[in-house]
Formats: sequence, structure tokens, C-alpha cells
Amino acid sequence: MFAIIETGGKQYKVQQGDVIYIEKLNANEGESVTFDRVLAVSNGEGLVTGTPVVSGATVSGKVEKHGKGQKIIVYKYKAKKNYRRKQGHRQPYTKVTIESIQA
Repeated sequence: MFAIIETGGKQYKVQQGDVIYIEKLNANEGESVTFDRVLAVSNGEGLVTGTPVVSGATVSGKVEKHGKGQKIIVYKYKAKKNYRRKQGHRQPYTKVTIESIQA
């Protein structure tokens, strides 16, 4: 059984026991979170898709930790104009373990 959920403007295909890294959530470590934007659910017999979400379907998970991703360098450059700007960025994330899918 799997589900497709939407959180942080992105879509994720999840199963029970999966560990996913998503955009940072406002939840403390160890808390349970519920994703109610379930776009599709598949059990053994078929796929149920929502318009746009499946009514009554939820996916619950547990927040494992918060962190920051690897640093990327944003470098702006204009040729022959002596214009250079260097900036770093680390995207915050939340590590979530999927506990159950209710459909």
C-alpha cells in the first residue's frame, strides 16, 4: 500500500516505514504529524485518485529530526562589467518516518 502526499509544494510517494526528507515543518522532534493532502492511495486492488485530494485519507508520521542540507553556492556574474556576487545557501529540512496510511 502506498500513497502520494503533498507537503511544502512538493509531492512524495510514501509507504509505511519510509523515511522522507521534506521542507521544514513547525513540529518538535518526536511529535506526530498528519498529512491530509493525500492525492492518491493504492491498496492491493487498485488506485484511488482524488479531485484534487482523496476525501477521508490521511498519512501520519513521526518527526525524527530537523537539519540543514548541503551548502550550495549562488554565484552571479556579468561579463566585462566587474559584477560578481557570491552567496551560500543551506535549505532547512525535516526528517519524517511514515507510520501509517489511512484510506
